[in-house]
Amino acid sequence: MSTTSILIIAHAPLAHALRECVLHVFPDCGSSVAALDVQPNQPPEESLAQARILLGQLGVDRTLVLSDLFGATPCNIAQRLVGGVRSRLVTGVNLPMLLRAVSYRCEPLDSVVARAVVGGTQGVMQVASATPQNQNRRRRRHDQETHDHQQ
Repeated sequence: MSTTSILIIAHAPLAHALRECVLHVFPDCGSSVAALDVQPNQPPEESLAQARILLGQLGVDRTLVLSDLFGATPCNIAQRLVGGVRSRLVTGVNLPMLLRAVSYRCEPLDSVVARAVVGGTQGVMQVASATPQNQNRRRRRHDQETHDHQQ
């Protein structure tokens, strides 16, 4: 079964940092996730050439390209790279989006795109509680007695 490859194109050092994070969670996906950090003052044509090389190295039939900011140089490069029915571009990449895309990379490309967008948007939320989720709240008396050294 064919899988979707993922190419992250972002301002340096974000692309490689996101790739390292996803490899921490999915260590087996290294061959299907590539990253291009667009360096400051690097000519766009040079970055585009590097992106084409990375795309060729991924060597699959379908690719999801993720960029960090619509209208910025990495996105403009990505727009020139993608085309046709075998690649898609999604901007606003974040770690939840990337993890979702990697999780479902064996599904059809349109499905991977939809899941990535949902993962990215659902991963952004305001957190009002000071207590981490899935953690039991300790009684105040117990906290003061045994954990004063942590304050």
